[in-house]
Amino acid sequence: MRTLTRLLAGAALATGIAGAASAQDDPFTVGFVYVGPTGDFGWTYEHDQGRLAVEEEYGDAVETVFAESVPEGPDAERVITQMILGGADMIFTTSFGYGEATNAVAAQFPDVYFEHATGYLREHPNVSTYSARFYEGRAVIGHIAGHMTESNIIGYIASYPIPEVIRGINSAYLHARAVNPDVEFRVVWAYTWFDPAAEGEAAQALIDAGADVIMQHTDSTAPQAIAEEAGVITFGQASDMYQFAPRPRVSSIIDDWAPYYIRRVGEAMEGTWEQADTWDGIGAGMVGIGEMTDAIPEEVRASATELMERIASGEYHPFTGPINMQDGSAWLAEGEIADDGTLAGMDFYVEGITGEIPN
Repeated sequence: MRTLTRLLAGAALATGIAGAASAQDDPFTVGFVYVGPTGDFGWTYEHDQGRLAVEEEYGDAVETVFAESVPEGPDAERVITQMILGGADMIFTTSFGYGEATNAVAAQFPDVYFEHATGYLREHPNVSTYSARFYEGRAVIGHIAGHMTESNIIGYIASYPIPEVIRGINSAYLHARAVNPDVEFRVVWAYTWFDPAAEGEAAQALIDAGADVIMQHTDSTAPQAIAEEAGVITFGQASDMYQFAPRPRVSSIIDDWAPYYIRRVGEAMEGTWEQADTWDGIGAGMVGIGEMTDAIPEEVRASATELMERIASGEYHPFTGPINMQDGSAWLAEGEIADDGTLAGMDFYVEGITGEIPN
């Protein structure tokens, strides 16, 4: 197996896209663009585990390259372009903010396959999008959090005010409130995906405000370390963060990208790849729930497992009415299920969450 792990620098690495198919026997080259470091033990770590799974699956037929900690903006376009000039046949851009850059480069290289995580822009036939229904996992850990809080204050560290993050807050809150009507969510917007110092400060602020459960939609383990010192509980984010079990981490929401990456790379190699918009969840295995430790009471573990199984089977949808919007106006009637279009563009809190979503 040949693995290239490099930060590509300089367009002189190759000319045109000749590297994409310079020789029939050359390995198929797949590039990954990461918003954080591979060692974050969160979002980027799990995407990189998917990359490694591709290598294991295809051996010498595939070679992979990656760039880590690439800012969401013009620099991403440069990095993607350089990967292609270096010979990449397929590119996975693994954060929402890479959407415009992905499509801009795709227009220039129609023979390269592009896959954009958590995005919606598919402006060219060689661009697909994929995401996970993280809100399904957040329903399960919200259920656990609602049972376990003693102060009835749950702290939530949010990254950016985009629909993916807002959906997660709403789902976690609805399922915490379902088992504990007195629960209160306090949200701190960190405006980062990965910044251990900022995430640690956010966790401490929430703990100081009375939170005895911390949830997060950021990628570092800093909140876990702060929570451990304070004696409050947490949930692993994106990866298992098992090193903090059995406390403060009592369970986790896990992103498993490996099956998707293996399938899509295989389709590209076979010539059967087609443009698609994939949005899978617990049932498809793209979202997992980490082991629930004994710190969670047995009856809560049982009820959380039941909830997870009902979501996986399609028997239950986390956004099933009656649900009102934050201002009390009706959103979903009794038994009504939210449509994917509304969920994909969610820009509002549900009733019971205080504070405003930043612009």
